[in-house]
Amino acid sequence: MSSQSRCSELILFINGKKITEKNPDPEEVLLSFLRRKVGLTGAKYGCGGGGCGACTVMVSRYDYQQNKVLHYTVNACLQPICTLHGAAVVTVEGIGSTKTKLHPVQERIAKAHGSQCGFCTPGMVMSMYTLLRNKPQPTMEDIREALGGNLCRCTGYRPIIDGFKTFCGTSECCQNGEGGGKCCPQNGTNSHEDGDICQELFCMDEVLPLDPSQDLIFPPELMIMEKENGVGFLRFQGERVTLVCPVDLSDLLNLKSEHPDAPLVVGNTTLGPKMLLKGVYHPLVIYAGRISDLKSLSWGKNGLNVGAACTLSNLKEELQRVVGEMEMEKTKGFQALLQTLQCLAGKQIRNMATIGGNILSANPKYDLNSILAALECTLLVISKDGSRKILLNEKLFTDFGKTALRPNEVLLAIDIPFSKPWEFVSAFRQAQRREFSFSIVNSGMKVAIKKDTNLVESLHIFYGGVGPSLVKVEHTCEQLVGRSWGEELLAEACRLLEDEVDVSPLIHGGKVEYRKTLALSFFFKFYMQVVQNLHERDVSVNGLPLEHLSALKPFKNEVPHGHHSFQLVPDGQPIDDPVGRPKEHQASYEQATGEAKYYDDLPPVQGELFVFMVTSTRAHAKLINIDPSEALGMSGVVTFLSARDVPGQNKRLWFNNPEELFAEEEVCCVGQIIGAVVAETREQARRAAQKVQVTYEDILPVFFTIEDAIHHQSFFDPQRKLQRGDVDVAFKTVEHILEDEIYMGGQEHFYMETQGVIAVPKGENGELDLFVASQHSAYAQEIVGITLGIDSNKITCHVKRLGGAFGGKVMKVANLSAITATAAYKTGRAVRCSLDRGDDMLITSGRHPFLGKYKVGYNHDGTIVAVDITYYSNGGCTLDESSFIMEKALLHMDNGYKIPNLRGRGLVCKTYLPSYTAFRGFGAPQGLTVMESILHEVAVRCALPPHKVVLTLACVFLQVRQINMYQAEECLTHHKQLFSPRDMIRCWDDCLDKAGYQERLQAIQQFNVFNQWKKRGISVVPLKFGVGFSKGFYNQGAALINIYKDGSVLVTHGGTEMGQGINTKAIQIASRILRVPMSSIYIKETCTGSVPNAAPSAASFGTDAVGMAVKDACEKLMRRLEPVMKTNPKSTWKQWVVEAYCQKISLTATGFFMGPHTSIDWEKSEGPAYYYFTFGACCSEVEIDCLTGDHKNIRTDIVMDVGKSINPALDIGQIEGGFVQGIGLYTIEELEFSSEGVLMTRSPSQYKIPALCDIPPQLNVHLLANAENPYAIYMSKGIGEPPVFFGCTIFFAIKEAIAAARRDRGLDETFSLSSPATAEKIRMACIDQFTQKVPCTKEGIFKPWSINV
Repeated sequence: MSSQSRCSELILFINGKKITEKNPDPEEVLLSFLRRKVGLTGAKYGCGGGGCGACTVMVSRYDYQQNKVLHYTVNACLQPICTLHGAAVVTVEGIGSTKTKLHPVQERIAKAHGSQCGFCTPGMVMSMYTLLRNKPQPTMEDIREALGGNLCRCTGYRPIIDGFKTFCGTSECCQNGEGGGKCCPQNGTNSHEDGDICQELFCMDEVLPLDPSQDLIFPPELMIMEKENGVGFLRFQGERVTLVCPVDLSDLLNLKSEHPDAPLVVGNTTLGPKMLLKGVYHPLVIYAGRISDLKSLSWGKNGLNVGAACTLSNLKEELQRVVGEMEMEKTKGFQALLQTLQCLAGKQIRNMATIGGNILSANPKYDLNSILAALECTLLVISKDGSRKILLNEKLFTDFGKTALRPNEVLLAIDIPFSKPWEFVSAFRQAQRREFSFSIVNSGMKVAIKKDTNLVESLHIFYGGVGPSLVKVEHTCEQLVGRSWGEELLAEACRLLEDEVDVSPLIHGGKVEYRKTLALSFFFKFYMQVVQNLHERDVSVNGLPLEHLSALKPFKNEVPHGHHSFQLVPDGQPIDDPVGRPKEHQASYEQATGEAKYYDDLPPVQGELFVFMVTSTRAHAKLINIDPSEALGMSGVVTFLSARDVPGQNKRLWFNNPEELFAEEEVCCVGQIIGAVVAETREQARRAAQKVQVTYEDILPVFFTIEDAIHHQSFFDPQRKLQRGDVDVAFKTVEHILEDEIYMGGQEHFYMETQGVIAVPKGENGELDLFVASQHSAYAQEIVGITLGIDSNKITCHVKRLGGAFGGKVMKVANLSAITATAAYKTGRAVRCSLDRGDDMLITSGRHPFLGKYKVGYNHDGTIVAVDITYYSNGGCTLDESSFIMEKALLHMDNGYKIPNLRGRGLVCKTYLPSYTAFRGFGAPQGLTVMESILHEVAVRCALPPHKVVLTLACVFLQVRQINMYQAEECLTHHKQLFSPRDMIRCWDDCLDKAGYQERLQAIQQFNVFNQWKKRGISVVPLKFGVGFSKGFYNQGAALINIYKDGSVLVTHGGTEMGQGINTKAIQIASRILRVPMSSIYIKETCTGSVPNAAPSAASFGTDAVGMAVKDACEKLMRRLEPVMKTNPKSTWKQWVVEAYCQKISLTATGFFMGPHTSIDWEKSEGPAYYYFTFGACCSEVEIDCLTGDHKNIRTDIVMDVGKSINPALDIGQIEGGFVQGIGLYTIEELEFSSEGVLMTRSPSQYKIPALCDIPPQLNVHLLANAENPYAIYMSKGIGEPPVFFGCTIFFAIKEAIAAARRDRGLDETFSLSSPATAEKIRMACIDQFTQKVPCTKEGIFKPWSINV
């Protein structure tokens, strides 16, 4: 063991280069090693917990036993660097670059417009690259699986798939699969029956072929090292943690005998997040991933023996092979296990996680234990004292996270038996998201039936998620043995399960009634499956009604595809004029290669420090004492900051509403910043921040919900009102009056790049450079100046690009900038702030929850005469932008409907939550949704007897919307702004036509008649969305254009590139006017030193403002150059520029756009609030599983009026991305707060944004042809925000599907459904015999898990 006491040297290869690390830190993960020590920043930090895929890289190892090199993806944020000894790592930089040669994967994702903000792109590229290394001709299912662990918040996934599916051999050209010629983006041709309509956004005619011979080879040195003598025992000693890596089983058993409390890791997917994110500390960690005895897979006469360290991916591949080769009788259990594995985590996690780790984590939301227990698997456990076998059942798990294994024991293998001929097995799970999500409840069930009968010989039912550990319903199983499998057994089973499945009201995660309902529903599905199987074997049982059969088919996850159309540029437009053409994002290739830099990719400045925030753990309390002494005594800690360290003003001002940077006397929410620790490293700052002791004295009252705020009359000023007509009088004339309400939950921005800033003092006159992730750099500059007490002219903010923003990087990042600048001021050194994902979600908050209470007066034909709405938003503890967001909700409450008498009131509730802020749509989705809910509920009631004048409810929805729409050529909004609804109606009609609405409506009716437990719904809505700032002074833009003597052009403007393509469009505009190719024009950054006082990039107004400013500056330059060009007509551009320089003509110009004056007179309820309106229409179809609440988005069709598009590819990308963000808002994204006001959903493992599995397989987007907008640049329209609202079509289609289920059961079709329409809400609204067996938990007896804020 003497050799085991020496510290080992770490050897690995990264992108073909040998790396030798003398003293590696066992606590360091691959991601930080790549980014900080190797200088490779292509892999991104997105979450730190393996939940987003932004850090995906490829790891290769030589397997001596198989004599082959294995390639697999991993999450670099979880992979300890010390476990990679002898491995080769390939990052996105290692496969290609713009400087050398692109890899085909990089080229095709860029060409297909699959990169917007670009932050997720390197991870996507590496997932696809690794797939191709293993399978050069993948199937679409291979691609779907490979990308299942990668999240994107911008694109909506479809363009990523479009680029990658070209490797399948299914498409030689573009996205429509038609090969053999050039595509319309290149030569003006098209495949559409209308001559000027194109359906192809990109061309793949001359792409680089996939050539595996060009890939990096596995380093021969590593292969020789493994072949000759292996690696041997390794030991790595860090400052706090020691990691040992035994190579054989005996060493491992000795270590466990000597150190029984030391945890074993292989994939690090469970222990890693605990140590990295939750501060769990283990002085010794044992890495067991190099012990071959633990990784074996072998077949015996009784089944499969799986080594405990076998990865889930290897197990899945082996099961797939066997299921395809063996007779079905023996593999029924394997099929059920395979079904579970296909939904479990993402590909990267499955490549890292092991079956043993999954079992011994003893977490009931991990899916494998329930099905493995049902299969009666056995565990082989070994220690230095001997071995024993343990049956995998409920007795193995003693509590949450605990098992019956002794501390010195190691799980060696798992035996999974073959199925027997008359055994029937099923696995079930229901999660917040169908894939890449922990289950809420999971179950494994197996029944053995006596041959040729329906008598139960044995029954095993296990549940995960209904208690702190695995639950077997033993009494139920015992009572059903010997009984006939039939309806009487079903009734008895439900009665027994009702008694035995005891879900505690205090269960972690809440959802008590839903969990118990799922337990019953899962058994019912199992019952039906067995009946069907027995019926197929000609056993005498009552066969299932045909309308039940669809309940047995799980939803199939598919990759999205779509049809798109846009209008071609006019025939006379010069070929070199890029405006109106689908050009790639200006930085797409750099984003695909990892060369594109974000703020945290910038190399460290010498002496750079790190700052980490100390936040409040109380919602409303007086600060008695802040004691940083323990933190200051820790290694690497430089200083502690609080309010007393601010040299200027400790506040952020926003329209005279102050917000403290550091809490001084009291805190008003959990997550409020109290102080900050500054240290030499990020980890030191993080650990020290946890040691700052804060003493509180609680203050009352404290409340968090809108309802509580109403009770306490706790509102911010101003309180707004808009009114058209005489609402009170109108209510006296109507035939019917309805009063109701709808609640919309909030939403987390979940930009892939977390917030942060680097503050670099220049050492002279207080000068300071800020490299900041901000949509509003001028505001960050202003707040830093106020905080430090220095003039803005000494502060320069630089913004290269943002990894997503969505409104969330306007306000809160100014606070972070001021705090980081204060740290730099105090220490005299550069300071970097980069929020962890959990802190980002806790501190910065997101979209406002809304409650809309309304009263509507209508007539029997659906005509709405009067509406009175009161909007309540949860503003949190400070005003932030809440009042402006409420104003936008009120200004959009009419949507596309002319309600003659309309009144809206808006109240922003003051609560003790982190203050909510701007989010894409800025209150409009909430305002619009309340009106659509009104239309929906009126239609429901108009379809009921005695006023049912049409055949179907869906037809009534259509009729009610159409009868109330603005129709005249010129109309006035409810705030008396003139507009024409013509293009809105065109969008509506086109959408109904392209969606085939009437035909599909009939198909849905047929489907619902013949399917009892699956139902479909369809919904279509119009949209009128105001573009621009209602605060008129923000409607301005500025630009600076420099032409250099070599003919190159540098464009600088006040906008921020965050994926929307503002730089690309600016270059297109400059190219048109200057008549130079786009390749000669460059945009370096947004900089307050070049373009001062810029407005925020928001309100879908960026291109409008910046584009006009660029146009203005370019036209000035062309006017100066015009005499030179006329004098020398045959000269080149470069020659003209040189001649102008020689003639002392200025080659630099500023451009400015003074937008329209917009404002509202709130007393008179009138005013031009917006520059113009963007119109659209959307139709979506969904299918729900009435037994589980799961749903599948089947198809969406969108028609959007974007005027004359400057770049159709970018506009369609924004429409799809916005819509998918809306899917999240209205269906799966659920923020959960505890009753103490603590945000509990602070990571992608808890908060689910749409993944690839959530996208409709058919996602069709059409840009309205022959549309013009005389108010904006080149007759285009802003498009960033409006499509988010279209997610409500999924919500209302779900509501229609639920109504169909309720109709079958004779229930009231009027019911409440709040947004988001989660699986829980869907299931519990589909009331049936199972939900009725579950009693509701009485309010007030137990503290709820979460509250609707």
